[in-house]
Amino acid sequence: MSGNFFGRLFRVATFGESHGPALGCVLDGVPAGLALSVDAIMQELARRRPGQSALVTARQEQDECEILSGVFDGVTTGASIALLIRNTNQRSADYTELAGLFRPGHADYTYERKYGRRDWRGGGRASGRETVARVAAGAVAKLLLRQVGISIRAGSVEIAGIGAETFAWDEVEKNPVRCPDARKAVAMADAIKAAAARGDSVGGIVACEAIGLPVGLGEPVFDKLDADIAKAVMSLGSVKGIEFGSGFTAARMLGAVHNDAMLADGRFASNRAGGVLGGISTGAPLQFRVAIKPTASIAQPQQTIDAEGNPATVVVQGRHDPCIVPRIVPVIEAMTALVLADAWLQHRAGASL
Repeated sequence: MSGNFFGRLFRVATFGESHGPALGCVLDGVPAGLALSVDAIMQELARRRPGQSALVTARQEQDECEILSGVFDGVTTGASIALLIRNTNQRSADYTELAGLFRPGHADYTYERKYGRRDWRGGGRASGRETVARVAAGAVAKLLLRQVGISIRAGSVEIAGIGAETFAWDEVEKNPVRCPDARKAVAMADAIKAAAARGDSVGGIVACEAIGLPVGLGEPVFDKLDADIAKAVMSLGSVKGIEFGSGFTAARMLGAVHNDAMLADGRFASNRAGGVLGGISTGAPLQFRVAIKPTASIAQPQQTIDAEGNPATVVVQGRHDPCIVPRIVPVIEAMTALVLADAWLQHRAGASL
């Protein structure tokens, strides 16, 4: 299986499965001299951790991170950094009956057809559990970006069709759905609980922005900054779409309205471009929105087939998020951080890779 490596100068490889002994990552290209501690990584992992509220999976993982290499006296040495997060609360027996069935909405069928085998214990490599390694790697990228004045933030702006009407970033970490609208957060939580009670799930939309970017990140043609962000975010299993700036509403606008007027000081009067022009950062905030599908694992009978192609009915047991949106917020931030750290290193080096 290929496709486990990401990045050009700031490179990451992840490994591990949902019900294996551990997951982790190896980072290559992290500059020497960056202060890095387990606590800094754990702060990000805690935001993604399962079991953090009544709205998410009941699986209880502490997600304690171990730094195996690349750090000495609390500072990066320039060598590869290996991070490990051990699984401690697997319940593989919950999936025994699924070994010969394909779960609708999952990668069971495609993995089986492509590789001739699959890890049916919770989805194996295709499980959302895999993203714990991405968040650990993203925590390192965030520290690097913070040194150069770049910060990233995201929040749930829609869940189950309930949209945020106000946008206060300081509200995001104050409610379990990570919504910037405290009033709508209550309605979103109620919708998640109602779906769970029916054995069903709901999706939503996450908004993300990065501020403090210099002009010039990204390369023209195939390595555009927004293209790299799109690939990174779309690599998450539950993501079904992404839009930058005005996004799909641009299709219904006139050019005279959509174009961002430029001011004498080099700033823009608006940001419908989402902080990117020609694939290169403009210096304005990088802004995009991500569509998240309803969690595929639901406790309702679904039509499927077995490994021999015979019709079957499946009810997915186990512990699953009735809505993945609140926990994917830090994952989207992490993938954004990995892209921007890589782009910043290329920009600093004058690389055009």
